[in-house]
Amino acid sequence: MSKLAEWKDGHLKGAKHIPLSELKAGTDAEKLKKLLPEKGAIYLHCAAGKRCLAAADILKKHGYDVRPLKDGFGALVKAGFPEDK
Repeated sequence: MSKLAEWKDGHLKGAKHIPLSELKAGTDAEKLKKLLPEKGAIYLHCAAGKRCLAAADILKKHGYDVRPLKDGFGALVKAGFPEDK
């Protein structure tokens, strides 16, 4: 399944789609400023929890306060996080 298809299948309410491949390729800091809040914690999630850990490492280098949600999307929904499709 492609990352975009995974996103379209469901994500947490209020989430923004930033593929890990884009972050690894060196996403422009100005683009990140437009997508992400400069202050406060940013919570990251993905389908299984692994890619959000790698994304967290990259975003930390840009100075963001990130909190990867390691349980994965399905477990987060089961735990009561609001889903958006």
